[in-house]
Amino acid sequence: MKTEPIAKKTKFQEWREAIVFAVVVASLFRWSLAEAFVIPTSSMENSLLVGDYLWVSKIHYGTRTPRTPLQVPLTHQKIWGTEIPSYLDWIQLPSYRLPGFRKVKRGEPVVFNTPKDLLDPTERPVDLKTYLVKRCVAIGGDVVQIKNQQVFINGEPMVNPPGMKFRYQVITKEILQPRTLEKLELDSEDFWFLGKTNDGKAVYSMLLTQQQLNDVNAALYKVSVESASDDKGSFPLYPTMMNSTWTLNNYGPLTIPQKGMTIVVNDSTLNFYGEFIEKYEGHKSVNISNGQLEIDGQSLTSYTFQQDYYFMMGDSRDNSIDSRYWGLVPEDHILGKPLFIWFSVNKDGKWLDKVRWERLFTGIK
Repeated sequence: MKTEPIAKKTKFQEWREAIVFAVVVASLFRWSLAEAFVIPTSSMENSLLVGDYLWVSKIHYGTRTPRTPLQVPLTHQKIWGTEIPSYLDWIQLPSYRLPGFRKVKRGEPVVFNTPKDLLDPTERPVDLKTYLVKRCVAIGGDVVQIKNQQVFINGEPMVNPPGMKFRYQVITKEILQPRTLEKLELDSEDFWFLGKTNDGKAVYSMLLTQQQLNDVNAALYKVSVESASDDKGSFPLYPTMMNSTWTLNNYGPLTIPQKGMTIVVNDSTLNFYGEFIEKYEGHKSVNISNGQLEIDGQSLTSYTFQQDYYFMMGDSRDNSIDSRYWGLVPEDHILGKPLFIWFSVNKDGKWLDKVRWERLFTGIK
């Protein structure tokens, strides 16, 4: 019996198959096990710095099954280098979480999809919302409160992360030289020159650790240092009903919902939790009006939460848009646990100092 010779693959076919295989393997690994992220803002300084590249485990809290299948592989919201969306939301699948090692613990950094992006209000599916990394301050069932900048959980003061920063307005006798700022260990993310006073003094907004604050106060160039920590900027706090009472530094008390927790339905509880019941609890039809809650046509006098929620904050408290602004993070928005920094780039560094060698392959606390 005569057999036909097997046609030899062209170089193009070999490369095409190799690329397809690599993309499939990388996509499966990225979805199921771990993913690399880079820190774009200074909201977590000094725990995490701008330019830190993180290795994030998705199996610690349990891998989420894909919700939006029509997506260009290895992209998130947009096709690389363009403003073109990388996905189509025509098909939305139910999302499940596979078994993980454990749940999110209080006090650890977490990567998640923000429930509400105040800088980009584009409506996207959950798995394509903007990624953030913040510290989990409170878990479901906790009562969180901030008194004079100190966070309290269930009435006990939280252990503050080392190098925590707050905002100050600093007036100096003259414009500070680069070497002076370097000596204070301030990079371009830590200070802003606001201008000069009528008598020629320089005005800065600075994010300072306690040690840096001590150094500025002891410096000969200092004229005055005042806290600017409670300036919340242009965004309202969560919940909006408390904006006239709560501030960034004196916030709460706020009870964080946990799965199975039941609340009485009234004006007050709906002002606190109504948005989350409406958007994140998986109900098809929710109507909230005049202190009344109606789900799928049924009026309720009490409500039981379907998932856990978390309260997230940045370590650089006055330079972080976090749960104080956009509220609570539902469990189905949790992505993974940052394990270590595998690379770190200092944009203000020169030559070999562009790489923060001392941060390579360091753990995250």
